[in-house]
Order: sequence, then C-alpha cells, then structure tokens
Amino acid sequence: MDASEEAARGLTDIQDFLYQQAHLRAARRRVADFTAQEPGLTREQRTDIERWYLEEQAYVARMVTDHITASINEVEQRHRVRFGHWLRGTLTAMILITVAMVLCVTVVLVGAS
Repeated sequence: MDASEEAARGLTDIQDFLYQQAHLRAARRRVADFTAQEPGLTREQRTDIERWYLEEQAYVARMVTDHITASINEVEQRHRVRFGHWLRGTLTAMILITVAMVLCVTVVLVGAS
C-alpha cells in the first residue's frame, strides 16, 4: 500500500470514527432525556438503561459504518473494472490508429518512390 492509499484509508478511518462519535453523542442525549422523564427509576436502573442503550447504539453505528464502507468498496471496485475496460479499449484504439498511420505512411512513401 503506497502513501496515498494509506492516507485515504486513514481519512476513511477518521470519518468512520467521527460518524460513530456523533451518533453516540446523540444517543447519550436521547437516553438521558428518556431516563430523566421516568421518575420511578433508581440511579442504578438509569445507569443500566443508559449503558444498554449506548451499547446497542454503538453496535448500530458500527453496522451502519461497515455497510457504508462495504458499499463504497463495491463502488470503487466497479469503477476500477470499468476504468480498466475503458483503458484497454483506448489502448487498443491507439494501437489500431498507430498501425493504420504506419501503413498509410508506408503506402505514401512507397508510392512516392
């Protein structure tokens, strides 16, 4: 893996981390609001609910991030395949044009002799 690929992977890792942290921050607010509205809960019960909810949300954030990453990788792979086909087609066309030009120049030079 070259430096640009490592940098791109690092950027993706940072984006994944920031997405997960933003998701968890919002989850903390939601669960705190929920438990604050339930007057019969003890502090221990609130803590248990908050811990369970945050673990679930961390799992969801990982699943969503993994899904997004897999989708991006699939799109990148399809792009590489399409680009490879385009590149081979372009190379083939360039070779055919070069051969045709060489033949034309040969015919002109032989005809001029």
